[in-house]
Amino acid sequence: MVVSGNTLESFAAAVELGVDMIEFDVLWLPDAHLPLEQRAPLVVAHDWEDAERRTPLALTEVLDAFLEPPLDKVEIDLDLKLPGREEELVFALRERGLMERSMISTMELFTLGEVLRLAPELRRGWTYPKVTKDWASKRWARLPMRSALIAMRHRLPGLAAQQLPRLGVEAMWVYHPLITPRLARICELARVELIAWTVDGEARMRKLVDAGVDGLVSNDPRLFQTLTR
Repeated sequence: MVVSGNTLESFAAAVELGVDMIEFDVLWLPDAHLPLEQRAPLVVAHDWEDAERRTPLALTEVLDAFLEPPLDKVEIDLDLKLPGREEELVFALRERGLMERSMISTMELFTLGEVLRLAPELRRGWTYPKVTKDWASKRWARLPMRSALIAMRHRLPGLAAQQLPRLGVEAMWVYHPLITPRLARICELARVELIAWTVDGEARMRKLVDAGVDGLVSNDPRLFQTLTR
């Protein structure tokens, strides 16, 4: 049975398969022009298109679910897609006693700084690279994207060595084609977890484990079970 992501059903299925952490996407709907009291709540959805296709869960509803079985033991990563409303997110976690079980990951450097200011005890992850669309799904973009990935993969270890000490994050979440053993070594020296996203093939998972990653993000958590065989 196929279960849609960013839903309670998908989270429960992942826990049943023994995952250590569940990552889900958080964003606010395009109503920033409204007064704060009139804005929609933060929601759990991949992007605005995903939110328009269905009725997304409110962030508070999702966090409440992580206080009850079967989700009450697993760690969570909240991947914040847009800058702004960091205070609201931190308050929701703190109010429910979820700070120790949680990490905030984001491509937005502003958000990393805001979370540090609001909650120094909350773990943070820098997501790389910063992208606004799924270019890999667009056929015409695949060739230029391949060239861009080669350049980024070569440059990323040096960028990580420069940025990680300054950002002071606990994890670096990296698009998996950009990961190399050299990047893994840089993260190890910085005492930063290296987490690869999003990997949906067993062979690629094994290569990344051999390269030295600390964690893997997948749309198919059944693949994790094959890595231990």
